[in-house]
Amino acid sequence: MTVKTLPLVFEAPRRGKPPKHWFDLTIEERVEATQKLGLPKFRADQISRHVFDRLEDDVTQFSDIPAAIRGELGEQLFPKLLDQVTHRSTDDGATVKTLWRLHDGSLLESVLMRYPNRTTLCISSQAGCGMACPFCATGQGGLKRNLSQAEITAQVLAADQQIAAGLVPGASGRLNNIVFMGMGEPLANYNAVLGSIRTFLAPSPNGFGMSARGITVSTVGLVPAIRKLTEEALPLTLAVSLHAPDDELRDEIVPINTRWKVDEVVDAAWEYARVTKRRVSIEYAMMRDINDQVERAELLAKVLKKRGDWGWVHVNLIPLNPTPGSKWTASRKADERAFIDTLEKRGVPVTLRDTRGQEIDGACGQLAASVDQA
Repeated sequence: MTVKTLPLVFEAPRRGKPPKHWFDLTIEERVEATQKLGLPKFRADQISRHVFDRLEDDVTQFSDIPAAIRGELGEQLFPKLLDQVTHRSTDDGATVKTLWRLHDGSLLESVLMRYPNRTTLCISSQAGCGMACPFCATGQGGLKRNLSQAEITAQVLAADQQIAAGLVPGASGRLNNIVFMGMGEPLANYNAVLGSIRTFLAPSPNGFGMSARGITVSTVGLVPAIRKLTEEALPLTLAVSLHAPDDELRDEIVPINTRWKVDEVVDAAWEYARVTKRRVSIEYAMMRDINDQVERAELLAKVLKKRGDWGWVHVNLIPLNPTPGSKWTASRKADERAFIDTLEKRGVPVTLRDTRGQEIDGACGQLAASVDQA
């Protein structure tokens, strides 16, 4: 595959709009939709308990809903959103990548990861991505369309169902963490992403009852949207894919930097931490001889420390995952170590991410949603 120079795309193509689903509706809208079907409003609560408490989305199994209305209920409010194409696992079954086909043929991927004390789902917010990062397989595929609120939420229901069915060895209960680090730029699909997050957070019977601290929203640095997310005052974790501490290099490897420069992005991240009291994660993919020099580690420390030293930030180094045709490769281990040592000496908290799912093209930057990978 030849790496292409692609334009930034902020407005997703308006095509493939999915049918309306229960997951698209607010609590009030669910009651209204239930009543339009001729059911009393208390049925909305019963329906939500099936979905969020029992993880059921097969309306034919809603035994406390009148049988005569179940067909119409399913047709109107529970259309099938995700069709599984492939289901691939590695790490002794602890990492599972699912390729989904949407109603219009668009493809997306989600990755379920079981760790000793938690289970995490990496979910997609768009079919493809318009941010055009040249080292990322998703970015090189371009943007097909935004996902609906329901299509995002359905990935979480499917993961919880997989856990409940025993398809993830060693996992039990439900998801502990959701990371918006799959396909797409989450903040470019802001309303659908926030709507799905509110469903994740809503207590039973109206949502999954998750903790905001277990949800991470990643962004390449859409500054106005970071500011908007700050105003939501939700204690989510913000992860900023910085990848370079200087504008010259970041303009090349993270094209959004041509709109909002490093200082603007880091200022917005700092403000997010100040308001939410949540430490921001700076994501930094280590690329051999590109951004992994000690001088850049020193510059990164300077950029972050000048905003203050009150524990507002943590650097998450990511070994670059290979993508076909890319001229960039992973850093040498010695250069990784020197980069880490430089940050630590300057008092910047840093960890090297445990890379999962490379064997199934399920690691960061590898999600291409290709049936050819099946």
